[in-house]
Amino acid sequence: MSEDVTFSIVGSGGDGAVVAGDLAAMACAAVGLHVIKTEAYGPQIRGGESSSTVRISPVPIAAQGDASDALIVFRFADFARFRSEMPLAEGCIVLHEPDDAPPPELAAFRCVPVPFGQLAKDAGAPGAKNIVALGLLAAMFALPVDSIRTAMRKRFRKREASIIDANFRAFDIGFSFPSPRLRAETQSEGQSRLLMSGNEATAFAALHAGCSFFAGYPITPSTEILQLLGEWLPKIGGTCLQTEDELAAIGAVVGASFAGSKAMTATSGPGLSLMSEMLGLSSIAEIPSVVVNVQRGGPSTGIPTKSEQSDLFHAVYGGHGDMPRVVLGCCDVEDAFHTTIDAFNIAEEFQLPVIVLSDQLIAQRRETIDAASLVHDVVQRRVPQEPDESYRRYAMTEDGVSAMTVPGIAGGMYQTNGLEHDEQGRPSSMFITHERMNAKRHRKLDAIAEKYPLFRRFGAADAEVGILCWGSSAGPVAEAIEAMNAKGARVAAFVPRILAPLPLQELQAFIDSCARIVIIELSYEEQFHRYLRSLITLPPETDVHARSGAKALSVTEVIEAAAVLEEVTA
Repeated sequence: MSEDVTFSIVGSGGDGAVVAGDLAAMACAAVGLHVIKTEAYGPQIRGGESSSTVRISPVPIAAQGDASDALIVFRFADFARFRSEMPLAEGCIVLHEPDDAPPPELAAFRCVPVPFGQLAKDAGAPGAKNIVALGLLAAMFALPVDSIRTAMRKRFRKREASIIDANFRAFDIGFSFPSPRLRAETQSEGQSRLLMSGNEATAFAALHAGCSFFAGYPITPSTEILQLLGEWLPKIGGTCLQTEDELAAIGAVVGASFAGSKAMTATSGPGLSLMSEMLGLSSIAEIPSVVVNVQRGGPSTGIPTKSEQSDLFHAVYGGHGDMPRVVLGCCDVEDAFHTTIDAFNIAEEFQLPVIVLSDQLIAQRRETIDAASLVHDVVQRRVPQEPDESYRRYAMTEDGVSAMTVPGIAGGMYQTNGLEHDEQGRPSSMFITHERMNAKRHRKLDAIAEKYPLFRRFGAADAEVGILCWGSSAGPVAEAIEAMNAKGARVAAFVPRILAPLPLQELQAFIDSCARIVIIELSYEEQFHRYLRSLITLPPETDVHARSGAKALSVTEVIEAAAVLEEVTA
């Protein structure tokens, strides 16, 4: 391809909009193109609206497309629910059913009627209008036809041969239907690329880290982690437990970890709220635990199927008492793999709860990544060599970490619970004991900050404008900085991957090196800005671009928030 393209498909549940996007993404990744495929859907259990947006590029990309070059709509009533979240590029072509008139707001775009449903019936596959649409898109954008056919065979391999043949006919009919040809040819790309979702990356990272126990309750948008580990853990001798709620899940994780297993759960905002008390137990009893929180729009049930960055306060502050914990934030699909393993390493080495903040945009998007990069060192927990009567489970140490035995180890018996305790684990309500143990547990944070100063920095080495962001905002920010610097600006970004404890020294040095700071986040309350302000010195002229989630951050939005190009070109 001469340049990247973005297209969207919108329909009702059951129309196959997401399946068509998956097939296009799989086919393009297989021939070496770079792909990011995102999806959105209504909060209904069954039915409702759904959409799929695919961005394809011959060069690496870090964000979803800013606007769609083509839009296929099976039903405009469904598109209306996505209109504010789905920008259309100038000159976008809208393809729709002939008997479904476009709304007046689309008058500025070229609207082309296509009888998707009838064409699918003509192919003998009445439910395959999404495959007709895929054929149409393949013709419009010169997508790799043979690779699409291979992806279809793989996706429909469990179907009867007659159904597969009918779907191929539907694809051919769509490909042959008269439509604008927007790309002349597809360039040679190279070797196949791995296509993976953030939830898949998280699940396989857990396996790589040695997780042998997972407990969870289905909750959008983290459920795929439970499903994947439910399939794979038993194959390697592990256990996956679906519990009655999130409180039971974290209780099972703490119990399994106490017994010696690397253990994890995954949830979203409402579930993390239920886990607060047991995370306190993990902290005071110094039991490793990993919680992946895939953020969605909140509060309460909020918007279960859309992305937001509004669980930060709950992750870093939620809980009772002085509760040491670590909070990590992953930036993209590949980073979800590494961040999850970092979470296990920190939890096991320092014996405390670690919360990983992902979000729907990372978790449920599919993205091409470098398979060779999925390598990460794994750390094991500190255990005593030969425990005897002198063994003290909560012995005072320089870094706050004391060796941990598991039940059944000779000489390793100790008492533990959720009460404050002395070095042997015996309950104590004495002030001096509480003060010493609080200091012990919090020393871990200093050691973690020194060993794991996890962050990304990209952009100009001598930046005038510095952007601070975290999580999934990093992708659009990276592309925006590349575009701005290509036009003569000097912009850089600092993206902490460990949010608590923050890499304060490196972060403050970055801030001090820039003439102006811009903070970008998807939180109406400016949670990231307020959190940073409580820990570091921000310049008085700091600009903040913060808004609600449910609409992805765009590259154009970041450029406008940075407001540097007018100065450069003046």
